[in-house]
Order: sequence, then structure tokens, then C-alpha cells
Amino acid sequence: MTASGRHAPFGLPGDALLDDGALAPGPHHQEPPCRHFPECGGCQLQHADDEAYRGYLVSRVETALAQHGLQTEMREPHLSPPYSRRRATLRALKVGSGAVLGFNAEKSHRIVDMRECHILRPELFALVAPQRELLGGVLQSKRAGEVQLVLIDQGVDVLIKGVQADGLAAMERLSAFAIHRRLARLSLDHGLGPETIFEPQSVTVTLSGTPVQFPVGAFLQATEDGEAVLAGCVREVVEGRIADLFSGLGTFALAVGADYAAEASRDAAAALKRAAPRIEVEHRDLYRRPLDPAELGRFDSVVIDPPRAGAAEQARALAGSSVGRIAYVSCNPATFARDARALTDGGYALSWVRPVGQFRWSTHVELAACFSR
Repeated sequence: MTASGRHAPFGLPGDALLDDGALAPGPHHQEPPCRHFPECGGCQLQHADDEAYRGYLVSRVETALAQHGLQTEMREPHLSPPYSRRRATLRALKVGSGAVLGFNAEKSHRIVDMRECHILRPELFALVAPQRELLGGVLQSKRAGEVQLVLIDQGVDVLIKGVQADGLAAMERLSAFAIHRRLARLSLDHGLGPETIFEPQSVTVTLSGTPVQFPVGAFLQATEDGEAVLAGCVREVVEGRIADLFSGLGTFALAVGADYAAEASRDAAAALKRAAPRIEVEHRDLYRRPLDPAELGRFDSVVIDPPRAGAAEQARALAGSSVGRIAYVSCNPATFARDARALTDGGYALSWVRPVGQFRWSTHVELAACFSR
């Protein structure tokens, strides 16, 4: 967008908008590496070099904070490299005897049939073509399906939604595929929840050196390097007795040696409890029942990593607590900034923020932040 407010599609800092409306690329343009750009909605910023992309991440966070009257030290953003995404959700549609499989086109339900990808781990992309053939036999006509791919300790965990796998022949075909492709696990969801049909050994994901059982559909940070950077930021902030709120499988609880963890997913909470019996793990929905200031008073530090909706009620409770230090991990700068305002109004100082670009070339921004009294 120009200084006058005129929108220039695919414009970057340093570009020039000519009198005829054409865009003259500046020094931060690069040749997009993927044939599907800009049609595919998986990446929106492949035309930006790393410097421009880092600037975008910082700008997103600074703008969100400014809307709430906040500013702070902005640390150097971390960018996950190409071919590093270890989880993805692809859309699928039956076409003739086969299927199309890939990300949706930008702002559309149309599926871009993936023939190359510069963000997925090679282990995940290697399954795209074989699954395209497989899905042609199990997808329901004229109904979109979904394939979730996650790279875990034993290999690739696959969950297929929207399939019609009735009868022995269909199940044998799916099982043969899982064996031939050496999947860690294959599960199906007909609309009533996932059902595992192939799992030769119990699947795990290793977090900070601890193998944790991985429930079907569980959350995992998008890249290993992104997880390591976020965990490093959290370790820098917390001390003393530590609570991890919205803990998931324990990505940060295990990284910092937390004393207490709260998680709404029963399966994730149970997996963390089995993996780390010394941690007091509570199955608790923090949206319905946030920890109150008295409960929080047991802890010197708190880690909080909520979903995209943020944690408005929990942030207000933290603002009224005696907790000394808070490590806030967020995947949504807008709700983070809202919660940051509540915390600063309660007497916390926002010491720094580090943006993290795990979703390479996308508009999705994650961050870690330090609050202290």
C-alpha cells in the first residue's frame, strides 16, 4: 500500500508504482520458487526476500501493539527455512477415478492440486502423489475431504477425513497403503471422530528429550526449529515454581521443568501426565475456568500459550495475581496485544517480543514475549 493509501497487489517496501498502475519491483523482490505461487493459498509472500519478510513479521506485531497503546523492544525475528514444516492440513476432492490434493487457492474453496511444495518436509510431500491415487477410491463424490499429515518420531501420522471406506476391500486397500508407505499411523474420520486403523507401535513425539504419546489430531508446533526458538525464549523468562497454561502435550512444560500444567484436551493432558509423572497435570478448560489470583499465587512464573482466540479471562486473572514473570507465546498478534494491554494495566512491564515465522512465506505470525513485575 502506498503512502496515499492506494493498494498495489504484491507490492513490497522499495517498489515503485508507475503512472500506468504497473509495479516496478524494488530491491526486496525475489523470484517465487514455486510454480503454484500466487494461486496457492499456502504461501502469500514468496515474492519477498528474507529482509522484507522479517520486516513484515515485525510490522504485524508492532501494529497490533500500537492499537492498544503499547510498544516494546522487538527482537530479531526467526524464520523457519524452506522444507521445514512438519505438519499440514491438505484439502482433497474426488475427480474421476482419482483426486486433487493440496491447499486451497487464496480466498477460495478451490483446491490447487499440489505438484511441488517448498514449505513441507520432504517426508510429507513424498506422500502427496501416492495419496492422490489412494483417495480416488475412498473419497465421497462431490464432497471435499481433508488429509492431516504430521511428522512424528515413528514417521508420518496420517488422518483422513470425509472418506467412505466401507467393506473389507476398502479397508485392505488402506492398510496396504499404510504398510507400503511405512506410515507411523493411519486414522479415518467418517464424521464421528477419528478411528485408527493402522498403528504398528505406539506413536510418540519427543519434546525436550522426553517421548510423549501423540493423540490423533494433537497440536504440534509447525517446525522443529520454531519450537526450539520459542522454548528458548520461554526458558529465558521463567524461574522458580512454574505453571504452564494451555500446555498441550507439554512443549514448554517439559522445556522448563514446570511444576503444574493445565490443558483442556483430555487426551493431551493424559499423555503429558504419563510422560512426566512429576508434573501436576490438570485437565481444565481455562476459558470456562481460568486459574484465579489465589491459585496463581502458588507460582513464581507462568507460561501461557493459548489458541488464536487468546486468553482474555486468564490474562485478567494474571493481572490481579502476584506472579512475577510471564512468558506469553502467541499465534495471533491481535489477541496477544489485547491480552498484553490487560497485563500492563495490571502492573506488568512488557520487556520484549520476538516474532517467529514458522509458516514460511505466509501471513501467519507467531511470537514469544516477556512480562515481568
